[in-house]
Amino acid sequence: MEHFVENLRTACATKRSISQICREIGINRQQFNRYINGETMPSAHNLARIADHFGLMSGDFSLPPRIFVGRLQQPKRGGAEGSELFKGFPGDIASLRRHVGYFQTYHQSPSWPGMVVCSVSRIFEREGLMHVRSAERVRDVENEIHQYTKYDGLAAFLRNRIFIYERARGPSSILSQTILLPFEVHQKTYLRGTTMGVSWRKESLPYASRMIWRYLGTAPDLRQMLSRSGVVPLSSRQLPPTVKSFLDAPEADVLSVPIEY
Repeated sequence: MEHFVENLRTACATKRSISQICREIGINRQQFNRYINGETMPSAHNLARIADHFGLMSGDFSLPPRIFVGRLQQPKRGGAEGSELFKGFPGDIASLRRHVGYFQTYHQSPSWPGMVVCSVSRIFEREGLMHVRSAERVRDVENEIHQYTKYDGLAAFLRNRIFIYERARGPSSILSQTILLPFEVHQKTYLRGTTMGVSWRKESLPYASRMIWRYLGTAPDLRQMLSRSGVVPLSSRQLPPTVKSFLDAPEADVLSVPIEY
């Protein structure tokens, strides 16, 4: 980044000392000096930690110095509480890197009783964080419904669990949370867990249900993946046996919270 060194020095000048900055971030002082002197660039992970310390995004350090100063003087994004929450991402990034790539995902929703919603998700690394992008396409010819929703989110790996928080794009967006873990420690084809969201066809009721992700690699046929997306019966031949058995278990009920007025 062309302006990184100058912008980093400007940011450090707002603090009492370099030693204090290193202690608060948790970066070795000698290593940090190499960043300031322009001898080396921080890794994406360390750059994200430095940026978070100053209430910035990693990309802000590549801005022209005049614009960077204005960004630096803005209030910290999210405040203290938001900063503490953000520190949970990406967690154990080395472990999470094993799951980078595309997934066909499956879950049941109260919007479609007795059916399985098949979607597409991708986990990828950018600027020291693990991002998630998902696409959900629903076609219901009988009810003349054609829904296509995209989601953006972040993933964290903590204690052998993958925590995913996503936000649907658009003015009436919602938040959802998914917690996944491998079936076995050393396999990554299937990730199983629970997803929590809001049912858009049932009075916007919050619900929780089982979810399973099937890994398809880093360069699958995206057109084919999207063609398999939609709502299908649990008995469909399209569903792999592992998916069927996980979603059709006796304890795999979809739980929702009724609204009382």
